[in-house]
Amino acid sequence: MSSSASAPKSTSQELNRLRRYTRRVAPISFARGMPGPDLLPIAAFGDCAREALERDGATALQYGPPGGYPPLKNWIAEQHDVDPARVLVTNGSLQGFAFTARYFVQQGSRFFVEAPCYDRSLSILRKLGAEVEQVELAEDGLDVDALAGSLRSGDVVYTIPTFQNPSGRTLSLDNRRRLLELAGAAGAVVFEDDPYGMLRFEGDPIPRLFELSDRRTLFLSSFSKTVAPGIRTGYLILPEDLVPAIEELVLSNYVSPAIFVEAALLEFLTSGRFEPNLEAVRECLRVLRDTMLAALERDMPEGTRWNHPEGGYFLWLDLPGGVVADSLLARAGEQDVVFIKGADFFFHGGGDEAARLAFSFANAEEIDEGIMRLGTLVRDAASVAA
Repeated sequence: MSSSASAPKSTSQELNRLRRYTRRVAPISFARGMPGPDLLPIAAFGDCAREALERDGATALQYGPPGGYPPLKNWIAEQHDVDPARVLVTNGSLQGFAFTARYFVQQGSRFFVEAPCYDRSLSILRKLGAEVEQVELAEDGLDVDALAGSLRSGDVVYTIPTFQNPSGRTLSLDNRRRLLELAGAAGAVVFEDDPYGMLRFEGDPIPRLFELSDRRTLFLSSFSKTVAPGIRTGYLILPEDLVPAIEELVLSNYVSPAIFVEAALLEFLTSGRFEPNLEAVRECLRVLRDTMLAALERDMPEGTRWNHPEGGYFLWLDLPGGVVADSLLARAGEQDVVFIKGADFFFHGGGDEAARLAFSFANAEEIDEGIMRLGTLVRDAASVAA
């Protein structure tokens, strides 16, 4: 159902930060699932890189173990209350997904994915020749009841339960428990991908599946959304008996992870810079989300629906009946506006009259202008379809 947003509130510092935005690129991009330049801790991370060299340069500039920079592994393990032996630091979380998916496909596992689901993960599963079943999303995320009676031993349920990419939806606490119950009874594996969970700027936090399962599920996360995409640092938390097999895949793909970047990241995490930066990012994202919600309410025609994410980078737009996103995208491109069409996020088809809109990259002025242009195009297409 459509949502309206009250006038955004922000600290003067963050409003000034938004006012300093200038038009960065043409076209206006609602496609880019990445932070805008003003959300990047450029100076602070540069300081951390120098400090990491001074502290541990002889290690940071060498090859490192396949599991990642040991002090960073220890920090991650402490945050999640697990043995560091279970932590595998990867060159971005998507690489962690690729290694894990390859292992399970080789074991003959069947994958259950959300529909819609992160398109890069779907692309990896296609290339691996995985057997995939898609499960529709409900208003609060994965339709867990649709899994009842379908799971069998060895299946993998891949889910982004918090501020899901692409929909922005969040799986409720009751359904998280129900999912773990169904998977446990069937002997299926739950694979939780959580790159956005720390980017909550509204509502109460919900425990991760990893926490609710007493840390028995597979867990994947990333620092791309909470620090910067360019550092390409993600991590897996695996059962100890699975670590050697995944590390073997790592060793067959590269000599060493990016130890220097991981050392600089650790300095950022432990020097008191991470939490203030995270809070600033959350506040800016909230302002941008509110700006997009208000613009959608103002400019979209009747029959358009969207959700109200409480965090993350994205929201999901359902277009009026008969308005096909593929054609709309072509017309929007002529107006210097881009988004990702919904069909890209389905393994077995769907989403033809839907779109993912990212509010994380464009600035507030661009969001207002871009949604106004898009609203005009949707209105015109809807009138033709009628």
